[in-house]
Amino acid sequence: MAKQEENALPLYKTPLYFLAQELKARLTSFGGWEMPVQFSGITNEHEAVRNAAGMFDISHMGKFTFQGKNLISKLQYLVPSDLSRLQPGQAQYTVLLNPKGGIIDDIIFYYYGETSSGEQQGVMIVNAATTSKDKAWLLQHLDANEFNFQDLSKGKILIAVQGPKAVESLQPFVQADLTPVKAFSHLEAPVLGKTAFLARTGYTGEDGFEVMLDPEEGVKLWRSLVDAGVTPCGLGARDTLRLEAAMALYGQDIDDTTTPLEAGLGWLVHLDTKADFIGRAILERQKTAGVQRRLVGLQMQGRNIARHGYQVLSAGTVVGEVTSGTLSPTLGYPIALAYVPTQLATVGQQLEVEIRGKTYPAVVVKKPFYRSKARVANS
Repeated sequence: MAKQEENALPLYKTPLYFLAQELKARLTSFGGWEMPVQFSGITNEHEAVRNAAGMFDISHMGKFTFQGKNLISKLQYLVPSDLSRLQPGQAQYTVLLNPKGGIIDDIIFYYYGETSSGEQQGVMIVNAATTSKDKAWLLQHLDANEFNFQDLSKGKILIAVQGPKAVESLQPFVQADLTPVKAFSHLEAPVLGKTAFLARTGYTGEDGFEVMLDPEEGVKLWRSLVDAGVTPCGLGARDTLRLEAAMALYGQDIDDTTTPLEAGLGWLVHLDTKADFIGRAILERQKTAGVQRRLVGLQMQGRNIARHGYQVLSAGTVVGEVTSGTLSPTLGYPIALAYVPTQLATVGQQLEVEIRGKTYPAVVVKKPFYRSKARVANS
């Protein structure tokens, strides 16, 4: 989800940090956190997730809980998606918007339902780099006296278990049947004997679960999964996996200057079923008039890799910029995301990318670059 901004402050460490050290992971600074970039190698970890099961420490991500009356109606004003459609146990991927329709952050909101006293409950997972910004924005628009808001960001472990064998790998440690849980659904269930939050969501394009639990149980679960043969994975594989699935990285592919319609996230914008929300007027105008640019998928015509910040050209003229790029381990060729003018965003459009002073051919292709059969089957 988010590219992190670095600073000179001491780096935070997740409760699983020492386990990464034990496994001799290569570490890197990532938005104020010291995180594993790879354990056994990016390609090996990537292939484990695509073909079997891998797991990620994503405890650095922001974790908020809410409880109060009319919670959904209050949150509705902050996002373009219709949260009123959520049933208890369901989740919605969406974006927080600023008044210009720009994306403050991309988030997932998990709806628990109502308490016996009529208070609505939910969990929101946000990007690590934007946790403080998101928290301030939410509290600015939600009356603290009306809602019980808790920031669990540093108090909980979050582990993502992903891949076609993720469910069977995780199931032995969960005292509830995970099979009936659909994509973008969630539940609370005992994990190693203690209650945990489990959601069938992820950032790899594969099936799997994200598990939030207390540090002691989180450490036990990580060790248990390693012993069961699940491959520990770092930020490197997480990036190649999400890019193959054309999932946006906050700070690169989307930010507060890009709107959901420009970023190919129009399916999150429910103009027909929602009342007013922040940024609505801008999105309505874009919907009517059309956007000036779009985020497209590019396939390089050769082995040269288009990286973040490289210029995109058409007939020798600079027309856009690459936001993310890599050599796809699954597909075997370089892929990228880039913003280009709408008239050049058609699948099949021939473009060029400037790499170290030379231009190389690229073609606009359909997104995502890769689609998991297992994930589609569970949707």
